[in-house]
Amino acid sequence: SPERAELQATIKKMRSEVIDVPMYIGGEEVRTGNLFAMTPPHDHQHVLGHYHQGEKKHIQMAIDAALAAKPAWEALAWEHRASIFLKAAELISGPYRQKLNAATMLGQSKNAFQAEIDSACEIA
Repeated sequence: SPERAELQATIKKMRSEVIDVPMYIGGEEVRTGNLFAMTPPHDHQHVLGHYHQGEKKHIQMAIDAALAAKPAWEALAWEHRASIFLKAAELISGPYRQKLNAATMLGQSKNAFQAEIDSACEIA
């Protein structure tokens, strides 16, 4: 099927790249330089990417940023807040569906059926 072909192509592309995953705190990228490898549970020799491990100060920065953003978020009408999550669900079930499925398969050693169920749960 076209969906299966797209999923296989996405997996192949993701396996061929090594990505850098920064933290995001207050809308800003944070790179600590303290990198750790991300590998599939079924293939510890294959590095999919590296993430930047945070420290205690990054936790406090994240808490402070969340608390600073809270009043603005609370001030938004519930319809606007809901529309943000509905837009995310639209993207996950549409153009990002196979990317999310491929990432789930690689990152959690799941098959396509299991990944699809996990993706559906992310939308719900």
